[in-house]
Amino acid sequence: MKHVIQNCTVGISLLLCIPGLALANGPKGCKHDMLKGQYIFTAAGFSRAADATWFPKAIVEYMDVKGDGTLSVPAATIANRTNDGAVVQQPPGAVGAYSINDDCTGTLQFTNGPSFNIFVAPRGDEFWMIQTNPNNVLQGNVKRLW
Repeated sequence: MKHVIQNCTVGISLLLCIPGLALANGPKGCKHDMLKGQYIFTAAGFSRAADATWFPKAIVEYMDVKGDGTLSVPAATIANRTNDGAVVQQPPGAVGAYSINDDCTGTLQFTNGPSFNIFVAPRGDEFWMIQTNPNNVLQGNVKRLW
C-alpha cells in the first residue's frame, strides 16, 4: 500500500508539472488576425531633451487595429510631448503597421513616428508596448474595447 501511495504521489506531481512545462516556453500560435478591433493604448514614460535632461510624458489613444498587420489612430491625447507642459490632442489620421511572431512577440511602427516592441496576450485582447526609439523610455498597455 505504501508503494502504491508513493507511486501515485509521484504521478500526480508529474501531471501537475505538465501545464507549467507547456507555459515555460511562452504561448504559441499568435497571428496578425488575432489583433482586430478597437483598442485603447495608455502609456507613460520619459523622453530625453537636447540638454540631456529627462522629462515625463504620457499618452492615451484609440487604435483601430485591422487584423491584417495595419492600424490607424482615430484619436490621441499626449501630455508633455515636447517638455512644454502642454496636453494636446493629435489630429486623427496616424497609421502604422505591426508584425507578430508565433511566440506572441512582435513590433509595431507608426508611419513617420515611434516604433515599439510588443508582447501579445494569447487571445489578442491585450498587448503591451515598449518604445524602441533612442532617448525614450515609454511603456504601456493596449486593451481591446470591442
